[in-house]
Amino acid sequence: MGTAVGGGKPVPRYVQIADEIVQQIRAGVLKPGDMVPSESELVDRYGVAGGTIRKAMVEVRASGLVETRHGKGSLVKARPPVRHRSSDRFRRSHRKGGKAAYLAESEQAGATAKVSVLFIGPADAPDDIAERLGVDAGDKVLARRRLYFRNGTPVETATSYLPWDVVKDIPELFSENPGPGGIYARLEDDGHVFAEFVETLQARPASKAESSELALSPGAPVVHLIRDAVTEEGRVVEVCDTLMAADQFVFSYRIPAAD
Repeated sequence: MGTAVGGGKPVPRYVQIADEIVQQIRAGVLKPGDMVPSESELVDRYGVAGGTIRKAMVEVRASGLVETRHGKGSLVKARPPVRHRSSDRFRRSHRKGGKAAYLAESEQAGATAKVSVLFIGPADAPDDIAERLGVDAGDKVLARRRLYFRNGTPVETATSYLPWDVVKDIPELFSENPGPGGIYARLEDDGHVFAEFVETLQARPASKAESSELALSPGAPVVHLIRDAVTEEGRVVEVCDTLMAADQFVFSYRIPAAD
């Protein structure tokens, strides 16, 4: 039976067990890379039924501190979240210093970053992307799809869509490595100077394919982020469609309080 808190409703036993496991992780009793004890071990330890342990582990997984590996059990995650700073991650000084946004923010977090290019080439603009780019649906655009790793673990996928008339004369944008500062640096080199980046975020459960690609538990939370890169002329010259493992990023925004 659960223990009442403050004279209120008793706390279910599975919640107590989940809280204890979470506290063991946060206190370092269970260290990054350790396996959480198996269901049978936890049944013996707490003297409860297997169903209670399974409900407890649902709560533990919801904490974002463990990841489930099929056939192996739950593993304590070895990496802290990247802090995703929208207010400075696209600073021109980063590009001039030869650092693309993801590499700059990973370096700030003390993480080892890697980018795997999955596809570069012409594509038909999807309806929603075409509307953002100001082109017709189905028009030819350049698509660049990447998979981002941090400390060897996939944490993000991103596909950039760029208008064909903008990219056709910038050969670096068709290369896996577009050069120091990434694609934004090459666009600015070609005269497309950025005024702002507009981001829209939505949290949702990952699909089965998305969970597999990002090595997540089935239905784990992800953040779907779409970014418009807007030039000083008011043109959107890139739309980036990004999917991020929600437990790996903290979003920090600076919002001016001007009139």
